[in-house]
Amino acid sequence: MDFLMAVAGLVLLLVAGDLLVRGAVNLSLRLGVPALIVSLTVVAFGTSAPELLVSVSAIVDGVPGLALGNVIGSNTANILLVLGIPAMITTLHVIDNSTRASYLQMLAATVLFILLALRGEFDWIAGVTLLAALAAMLGHAVYEARCHRAAVKEAASLACEPSEVEGADPDMPWWKVITFLILGLIGLPIGAQLLVDASTNIARAYGVSETVIGLTLVALGTSLPELATTVMAALRKQADVAFGNVIGSNMFNLLGIIGISSLIGKIPVDVEIMKFDIWVMLSVSVLLGIFVLRRIDITRIWGIVLSALYVLYVLAVLN
Repeated sequence: MDFLMAVAGLVLLLVAGDLLVRGAVNLSLRLGVPALIVSLTVVAFGTSAPELLVSVSAIVDGVPGLALGNVIGSNTANILLVLGIPAMITTLHVIDNSTRASYLQMLAATVLFILLALRGEFDWIAGVTLLAALAAMLGHAVYEARCHRAAVKEAASLACEPSEVEGADPDMPWWKVITFLILGLIGLPIGAQLLVDASTNIARAYGVSETVIGLTLVALGTSLPELATTVMAALRKQADVAFGNVIGSNMFNLLGIIGISSLIGKIPVDVEIMKFDIWVMLSVSVLLGIFVLRRIDITRIWGIVLSALYVLYVLAVLN
């Protein structure tokens, strides 16, 4: 039964990820804003739902360290694994200047997060600071959307045909776009939960320790929605959706999830996390900048390298 549930969870993740990408792409067409902005907001926040549920539950249950470890581990997995695996399927092309701007915002959010972590705990002051930064990021996204729509209207008289994008339909009715988005946002966390629970039961049945389960399945499980969405975006040649999903999710994890969780209860920063994991997260964030800022495509070779680095990170944590 657990194997069947694991397969069902995986299938649901892929289907929901496909629906979310199609909904996001067509929402951007209907609103006249770049798909990247939709990915940075609607898609990113939706795929971060498992991290939010886990973190808030951890605070309520009196295990705040789990909330912090979940976010840091998920952000590391998002860059190394969520971009690495799709790149092994098809090359992720870095061609959009907007990706560079959103990446710099993510890097700034990471630095702010680390500076607050150096205080030794995330309290309500840190929470308000992080949420204010999130509000600023969303405000910038709204500004960029308005600028894009104005530019589109100004160039409306130009007779140029938009490039064909698989799954994009400018005439798709609103009800269908919204249905795709809702089904995708609901299906992703449910699929992730099914797969994580089933995998955990299988691991326990084979005698795998609770520590190994926590460091691998929980961290990976909450990143599965991002992975499913990014894989489907890569297959549909929507690199901006893939990058926007990862960058937006990482910003929401740091600013939104820890911000909200800090208002519910204090989150102490574990010494071991401060010594190692948080700096790994910063390092892989900087590594992503090499691709984005220098416009280096993430090819299959780079996908293998990124995925291998994540495996090495997990092994280092276990040791």
